[in-house]
Amino acid sequence: MAERLKDKVAVVTGAGSIGPGWGNGKATAVLFAREGAKVVCIDVNLDAAEETASIIRAEGGNALTVKADVSSAAEVDRAIEAAMERYGRIDILHNNVGIARLTPIEQITEEEWDRVLAINLKSLMLTCRRALPVMVAQGKGAIVNIASIAGIRDSGVPYITYSTTKGAILAFTRTIALQYAKKGIRANCVLPGLMNTPLLYAGLQSAYSKTADSDEMVRRRDAQCPMGHMGDAWDVAHAALYLASDEAKYVTAAELVVDGGITAKFA
Repeated sequence: MAERLKDKVAVVTGAGSIGPGWGNGKATAVLFAREGAKVVCIDVNLDAAEETASIIRAEGGNALTVKADVSSAAEVDRAIEAAMERYGRIDILHNNVGIARLTPIEQITEEEWDRVLAINLKSLMLTCRRALPVMVAQGKGAIVNIASIAGIRDSGVPYITYSTTKGAILAFTRTIALQYAKKGIRANCVLPGLMNTPLLYAGLQSAYSKTADSDEMVRRRDAQCPMGHMGDAWDVAHAALYLASDEAKYVTAAELVVDGGITAKFA
């Protein structure tokens, strides 16, 4: 175990994985623990959160699991209270939850629009609203939000609700960063590009064609990337680790793109 986050308490939302393998939240929670943090693993799927926490504990780390729908104010409040009751502080808030829907704008229902915005965007407001007073009282804290290159570029995938929320996360994070900079709190975004994570198989396969199998989808996405392959959850996790650590003590309101160069290619 290393010590880049020694003695820090990190709250990670979406700490479980939507399917087999390593999602961004799962990898980040485990990496934070490997670097010395006590990790609060929050997920709507308690079994998924427990799987992440069990990995942390098996490696000698310290983890708490909380089942919560982070689009619910009451459940966010309960999760933050659980973190404070166990650890007494919050040094890092890592907002990782997100869903993608492929419905064209002319077919989107109000219910779908509201649900995606609640999970992808409202959740950040709810967690920050509760964690920021704790960080202000401490005089220090770091917020790391997962956005996406879909918030700054068209990715070729028709998910307007996803792109809209990810773009809004950038403005939200920038505002938090500037308002709280003098209080010792930093807020930054990670913008993943095309990543090979369980979310890809759970939500995007139909965007490539109704007949595309998983291998074909991966080949197509790999071909879009200048490096010739997608990134993975650990690429996102290491970016989040840097922004959460004291190595980034003079970094705030930043948008760290982790995309293998794809946004430079499509300017």
